[in-house]
Amino acid sequence: MIDDFRPAPRRTESLQENKKNLKVEPTFTTPSQVAADTTSRDPRPLVQSTAAPETAPVIAGRWTRLKQVWPPTKRQALVGIGVFILLGSGIGAALVLTNKAEPVVSKPVVRVEKPVTEPIITTVASALSGLQVDPSLNTKPVIGVMIENSPSARPQSGLAPAGVVYEAVAEGGITRFLALYQDTNPADIGPIRSVRPYYLHWAMGYDAAVAHVGGSPEALANIKSWGTRDLDQFSNSGSYHRVSSRSAPHNVYGAIDGFTQLAQAKGFAGSTFTAWARKAEAPSAAPTARSIDMNLSGPTYNVHYDYDAATNSYNRSMAGAPHVDANGSVQIRPKVVIGLVTPFAIQSDRVHSEYGTIGSGQAYIFQDGTVTIGQWNKPDIKAMMTFTDAAGNPLPLNPGQTWLSAVTAPTKITSAP
Repeated sequence: MIDDFRPAPRRTESLQENKKNLKVEPTFTTPSQVAADTTSRDPRPLVQSTAAPETAPVIAGRWTRLKQVWPPTKRQALVGIGVFILLGSGIGAALVLTNKAEPVVSKPVVRVEKPVTEPIITTVASALSGLQVDPSLNTKPVIGVMIENSPSARPQSGLAPAGVVYEAVAEGGITRFLALYQDTNPADIGPIRSVRPYYLHWAMGYDAAVAHVGGSPEALANIKSWGTRDLDQFSNSGSYHRVSSRSAPHNVYGAIDGFTQLAQAKGFAGSTFTAWARKAEAPSAAPTARSIDMNLSGPTYNVHYDYDAATNSYNRSMAGAPHVDANGSVQIRPKVVIGLVTPFAIQSDRVHSEYGTIGSGQAYIFQDGTVTIGQWNKPDIKAMMTFTDAAGNPLPLNPGQTWLSAVTAPTKITSAP
């Protein structure tokens, strides 16, 4: 171990020679001379210097001194390694202590969902019923259908979805209905029977095309003179059909789609008329007209209504039993019930009825569980029937089916809370 720290003999000789050389003026040594120096301890050939002539002596001198101290002794090597380790550790510690970088915090991934574009559906109030419908339905022609109400015709088909229904005596105390359609299209309607002049009056206020099976002589003449949109079965039998479950004349039926196509083929496009004033439904907290009775001609045809607060509508009964639609066996439930006080007479033939439908008269309007007494107005055959209060202001109606019954006097209409 002691020998490890003794300077090598050859190293001493080199130092002594160096002392001698210190007394000699430095001389320029060429690369070839350096290469020929037998005292060099570096076996690698020197690379020829490309330095300028004036710096060459300095470089050569430095190279000579490097040869004299290289390679280091073991002690020098260990000391150098120790110093290197200490310096590295200090630098590493300094870096750690001075590193003030913020901790890395993972940020939540925010997903931007692409909004789903929903189709925009725009509805408008039906000109006929006031219900919200596709705008295209208001461009269709209104179809009026004459529906029978004799006991042999019950239960009828297609009355429940009608937008408006007028009810009056046709003959012999037997009532008949004019049902109007535009935004609904039941596929089975009937039985269909003949028309009368006052039904034509009401229908023409809606610019409606009328489906019927013949009519009274006066009504058939009126159709031609008034320019009624006529869909008579006698001339258009292909749009009607007969059912085997009933005997004639109570077995003629049709469909709204078929009548609409027939009307359009005849050039009867959309119907032009003034829609009734409408309002939002407002059921009464204390209904004053829960029960309604209308005396039309006798027990077989008199009607009764019971107010249903849950649906804000009126359940219709006739001849002491619920009045049902054969299509689905559902009870007919109009939103608005109107009693029209109208002059009445029997024609000279002692058979056909005659109503005074042009002009004005009292109107009992039942809706929201209450009754309002106003006035109906129809100035001419083609004018739309309207409703006003005592001051002449329009009386708005709830949207939905409106059922109107013609009675001969106010005493024929009664109601109770």
